[in-house]
Amino acid sequence: MAPARYRDALDNGTLLKRAEETIRLLGACRICPRQCGVNRLKGETGFCRTGRHAVVCSAFSHLGEEPAISGTCGSGAIFFTHCNMRCVYCQNCRFSQEGEGRVLTARELADTMLRLQGNGCHNINVITPTHVMPQILEALALAAQEGLVLPLVYNTSGYETVEALRLLDGIVDVYLPDMRYADEEPAVRYSSAPDYPRANQEAVREMFRQHSLAVFDGQGVMTQGLIIRHLVLPNGLAGTDATFAFIAKELSAEVFISLMSQYFPAYEACSHPALARRITAEEYAAAVSLLEKHGLVKGWVQEARGLQRFAGIHIKRNL
Repeated sequence: MAPARYRDALDNGTLLKRAEETIRLLGACRICPRQCGVNRLKGETGFCRTGRHAVVCSAFSHLGEEPAISGTCGSGAIFFTHCNMRCVYCQNCRFSQEGEGRVLTARELADTMLRLQGNGCHNINVITPTHVMPQILEALALAAQEGLVLPLVYNTSGYETVEALRLLDGIVDVYLPDMRYADEEPAVRYSSAPDYPRANQEAVREMFRQHSLAVFDGQGVMTQGLIIRHLVLPNGLAGTDATFAFIAKELSAEVFISLMSQYFPAYEACSHPALARRITAEEYAAAVSLLEKHGLVKGWVQEARGLQRFAGIHIKRNL
């Protein structure tokens, strides 16, 4: 396994400096597109309802991510409580929206990372990290000094700022963002995320700048790179065609895509008629055909038995 990028950042002092710098940003928080400006260092909370310390719902070896993330031994998943979006169909609503979890200090979060490494996980997978990015770096600096070497996976909704992502350059090994919407109207209506398409596209461009090439270890686990997740929503609400066009034209046809079919009307979705059903087989097949239309040749499609790797013209054979 190649050394995690943050190991070099630790050696040259960048990791500690970035951790200190990002923690200071909590004093008038601007780390996500919300730009709330509250003083989280003094316990004030903005849209994400999180103050000085991160809140964690659970941490365990997760075998349900993409094969290149979970591998055979599992991804070291840390699920953070709260979010900087309010998706009415959130499948993790118990903690992302309703607040289940426990406050962890930097020391406790670092110990969690080290425990996951000791359990044999392939990576540290920080899930819904945007609103606690400074706290993650603070804990990562402690854990790295004590022997953490696993790659860091930044598993995000994609509602990020370029300025915050630049602070992660040289530290994050694998970016795993959503591209949730291509149009602002459904982003606002269903996720309370104004300007999501613009912010999301700029964020993904920055992630691609940092990781235009994917690197895998001998077990087929990604140690550096970018995987873009796209959840197919009912009634075309995700804007799949426009999203794939952006990826193919603005990034590369060889970016890894994870095309997800598991939408179901969770949380408050049933109160929104357009979201009050699962997607149909025809809707998902249409999304798969758009991969071919735009020449997107790498990634995974989802079958009843899980995510299946595709490559070029062989996409349909895996449905």
